[in-house]
Amino acid sequence: MIRLLPQSASTFAPKTDALYFALVGVSGAIVVLVFGLLIGFSARYRRGSPAPRGPLAPLTQHEFEIGWTSATVFAFLMLFWWAGSNAMTQLLPPRDAMEIHVVAKQWMWKIQHANGLREINTLHVPVDEPVRLDMTSQDVIHSFAVPAFRIKQDILPGRYVETGFRATKIGAFHLFCTQFCGTAHSAMVGSVVVMSKPDFAAWLTAQHPSGDLAKRGGALFVSLGCAGCHAPGGPIHAPDLAGLYGRKVPSADGQFRLVDDAYLRDHILDPTTNPPAGYDPIMPSFKGEVDDAQLLELTAYIRSLSAAPGALP
Repeated sequence: MIRLLPQSASTFAPKTDALYFALVGVSGAIVVLVFGLLIGFSARYRRGSPAPRGPLAPLTQHEFEIGWTSATVFAFLMLFWWAGSNAMTQLLPPRDAMEIHVVAKQWMWKIQHANGLREINTLHVPVDEPVRLDMTSQDVIHSFAVPAFRIKQDILPGRYVETGFRATKIGAFHLFCTQFCGTAHSAMVGSVVVMSKPDFAAWLTAQHPSGDLAKRGGALFVSLGCAGCHAPGGPIHAPDLAGLYGRKVPSADGQFRLVDDAYLRDHILDPTTNPPAGYDPIMPSFKGEVDDAQLLELTAYIRSLSAAPGALP
């Protein structure tokens, strides 16, 4: 059986397909109109036809030009709004969605669940459950694409990007990198395995995770010496991280910036980047001391302090 499109396996896929067919319909209607007028005028004004060819009357009425220009602008704005609203549903997944971290590198997908479970080139998720992917690249630009879900998100080195989906069908679906990333680009493939919720729970229980992501981040936080400065009542004046994630904080340049994953990554690797107002720039850089997986652990730990504020270890 030949498919016009890949199978639809997420809540986002029907919206994308509807937009696609709408664009095809509009384009087809324009092609039919243009070629119809071309053929009609060619037949009407062919050599030897009795069609009048006198001088044209001066054009003093502009209703026709105003009409088709307005219709074109209106159609463009409607299609732009439709496509933009669809894209926002993918780029802004629910905040209570299942959180999964993805690190792309030449030429594999390193995947880590919130409980510390790690996978390579395979992502297991439950059906009918919103999933949020927090992604970064370890080397070059990659692109996370699952055609059956109609999602595609470029992943940039040194930055965090998000995308999300809610799978609607059980099965294994192809995962590709669609951004040329080197000599083995074509081998950077994987699969998203969608399971029923009972099967996913059983699979998760049967695995042997290496510990909760936030807990490992807390241990790393202590081993790096971060707690010595950021613990409440410590000898060094440093920001209290409890309840900090998700808030806007003032910077030394007078601007307010949202504390999110990208903000934390920037300040861990280069504390001189827009330092918080009211604090001496004495924090050392941890660039080269922590890798991308450890950065995910640290940010997960700091995020957990906002979910359940308490004393730092």
